[in-house]
Amino acid sequence: MQKITAAILISTMLLLSACATVKGVGKDIESVGQAGQDAID
Repeated sequence: MQKITAAILISTMLLLSACATVKGVGKDIESVGQAGQDAID
């Protein structure tokens, strides 16, 4: 459960820091997916 919480927190920080452009949003969404996958594994 702590891994999922950490992944969500990191993903949120990444999303907020790089969402200035469409490319940034795409990368952030990919990062969120990767962080979620890492937390599941």
